[in-house]
Amino acid sequence: MANHKSALKRIRQNTVRRAHNRHYRSTMRTEIKKLLTAIDAGDADAAKAQLPQTVSMIQRVAQKGIIHRRQAARRVSRLASKVNALSA
Repeated sequence: MANHKSALKRIRQNTVRRAHNRHYRSTMRTEIKKLLTAIDAGDADAAKAQLPQTVSMIQRVAQKGIIHRRQAARRVSRLASKVNALSA
């Protein structure tokens, strides 16, 4: 266990930030699952409606630094290509 005041404060900060990051990451994964469910069901209209919300959430999480910006771009690209393949 830490002995210095600054180390104890850092532990408290890390705990709060970890909970914050977990919340956003979980919300992002939920949005992705909603979109993938619509894609698997073959519902092109629902998938197209869900895509902007999912992309927005992924980009928001990347902007906060919870995931890397390239990982966000890769996720968005793959989801968009799945939606486009569904409608084609």
